[in-house]
Amino acid sequence: MFRDYGYMEEGKLGKPYNVRLLRRLLGYGGPYRKAMIAALLLSLVITLCDLAVPYLSKVAIDDYIVSSWVEVNLSGRDKALVHVMEERYGHLLKPGPQGLFYIISNKDLRKIDPKDLRLFKKGGIIGERRFHLVQKRDAGFPLPQKLIPQALTLPNGALLLPFEVMDKVPSRQRALIRERDIQGVALVGLFLMGLICFSFALGYAEHYLLEYVGQNIMKDIRLELFSNMQGQAITFFDRQPLGRLVTRVTNDVENLNEMFKSVIITVFKDFFILLGIVVVLVVLNWTLALICFSLIPVIFILTFVFSKMAREAFRELREKVAKINAFLQERLSAISVIQLFCAEESQLREFKEINHENYLAGMKQIRVFAVFMPVMELLASFGVAILIWYGGGKVIQDRITLGALVAFIGYIQMFFKPIRDISEKYNIMQSAMASTERIFEFMDHEERLPEAQNPKTPSSIQGHIELENVSFGYEEGIEVLKEISMRVRPGETVAIVGPTGSGKTTLINLVERFYDPHRGRVSMDGVDLKEWPINKLRTQIGLVMQDVFIFAGTIAENISLGRPEVGEKEIEGAARMANLTPVIERLPDGLKHMIGQGGARLSVGERQLLSFARALAGNPLILLLDEATSSVDPHTEGLIQEAVARMSGSRTTLVVAHRLSTIRQADEILVIYKGRIVEQGTHSELLERGGIYYRLARLRRW
Repeated sequence: MFRDYGYMEEGKLGKPYNVRLLRRLLGYGGPYRKAMIAALLLSLVITLCDLAVPYLSKVAIDDYIVSSWVEVNLSGRDKALVHVMEERYGHLLKPGPQGLFYIISNKDLRKIDPKDLRLFKKGGIIGERRFHLVQKRDAGFPLPQKLIPQALTLPNGALLLPFEVMDKVPSRQRALIRERDIQGVALVGLFLMGLICFSFALGYAEHYLLEYVGQNIMKDIRLELFSNMQGQAITFFDRQPLGRLVTRVTNDVENLNEMFKSVIITVFKDFFILLGIVVVLVVLNWTLALICFSLIPVIFILTFVFSKMAREAFRELREKVAKINAFLQERLSAISVIQLFCAEESQLREFKEINHENYLAGMKQIRVFAVFMPVMELLASFGVAILIWYGGGKVIQDRITLGALVAFIGYIQMFFKPIRDISEKYNIMQSAMASTERIFEFMDHEERLPEAQNPKTPSSIQGHIELENVSFGYEEGIEVLKEISMRVRPGETVAIVGPTGSGKTTLINLVERFYDPHRGRVSMDGVDLKEWPINKLRTQIGLVMQDVFIFAGTIAENISLGRPEVGEKEIEGAARMANLTPVIERLPDGLKHMIGQGGARLSVGERQLLSFARALAGNPLILLLDEATSSVDPHTEGLIQEAVARMSGSRTTLVVAHRLSTIRQADEILVIYKGRIVEQGTHSELLERGGIYYRLARLRRW
């Protein structure tokens, strides 16, 4: 299913599969659909606000900053052109001074078709002189008296002041003349500031909603992943490095969060911006827009090439990160072994190689971005240069306004940002889709012990265990147990001995139903373990192993393991029965005493006693002891034997041990050799036979 330390290759299953993955992923957003729709609407409004900024600059420049009037002469000229002017654009004209000529505002001048405008200028109908309009105030005209004769009087009493005369007006009076324009610019500026603040507030709400959706989806997927992991059979964990599984729940899920908050919604925003820019540019001036759009094919070719290169770089980097995670998890878990054998230098060298591979993969990714981003900036600058060269000439020819050119420059600079974002988000999406594929493949992977469709439990649970012709192996073709048949009656204590590797622990695993036998039948109280409900079965069994795992937490938490049926009374009773009470009384906080992961603050014997208390807390009917006393001191062994004697009085007990003192009092002893039961009987009976048990006893192999 998975590769060692790595990820599956992307793109192998094709786009239709990716679409199905995306649909399935979006299904997790179902409970948060309203929040996603709200974020999408906010993105649309923010896009409109962003698009309005360059256009407001155009309005400020054309309507107020460079506002002017131009003379239009309709007498003694080409009659055909005069007729065209009067018929098509007469509504734009205002009466000039004493009927000598008409005037048209610079704002209305751009409403004339560029072809007609060129003919009007060539025919002398539209002149080159430009004027400022000076309105009369209560105190008269805000002009020096000496300049008033140089102005032209309009029929409504206002004055037309030529540009060359305006240059002679003092700055204070010039401000009074252009007071309306100054107020207009101020209003546009205030509106722009309000728009930016409004956009900021919407951006905060959008970001909050996206994070809300992303974090909740991550929470749900992580819960489902962890639940799925806990339900897998032990055989699954036998093959999977823990670092890889941790990567699934951490890095891969985080990639999904990046896609939700950076791709799913914001990609629509980028699309809206691009579409809006295209529409606005065409409306402003379609010829200039077409010139700008000539860069689009180059942009998309570069983006496609970059995406392919970046996808390979991202894939390689993720593989190296997964490799580092698996390496660190394994080495840090075995740090005591590494230090014991002074293997720090060799492990450091190996980690150095893996870390260097990760560095090279990271630098490869950086080089891709280091080329792409400057190229995109270069293209953006090239687009601005084209606009200044071509558009500047059109401004001089009055084909477009200065404000339109400034707006074009702003929109072109804005145009490149979504393209860069989309190319980057494409790679985020590729990374997220690869993570999605791995996560869902893991979720769909079923390596569970099968539950019976119609589970059975005996009417009276007594703890009678029976194995009938059981054979089992961890690998295909290699059997660890061969045709094992045995019986443990209720309340009986049976010990299992044999050389290392003979299959003792495997037999315990079958009784616990960590595995199912390949052949034969394992039953309890006459019901095959495969027909028992797994949870019901395991609540009847308490297991104590040689290797005890202690969780970070309190003593009480390690005994109860969060089981709802194990309360404070049960914890205290289990501790007392397991002879753990003296240990608890020595600890500062008793049952609430915090111990580190692995029980580093407890001795080996104390950890073993804790594991006994954990097994007894659920009051199991069957007790399985797998080398429970092999690594403890004689004093602790005595406590454990006393606890076992106390516990096994009313329980069915199956003991795997090497030490003679642990198994001497067993009701029956089974000797396993090479996967088969070769001897069985009591301690004295087996010694009298002089077989394998006798030889093991003499060699003191226990």
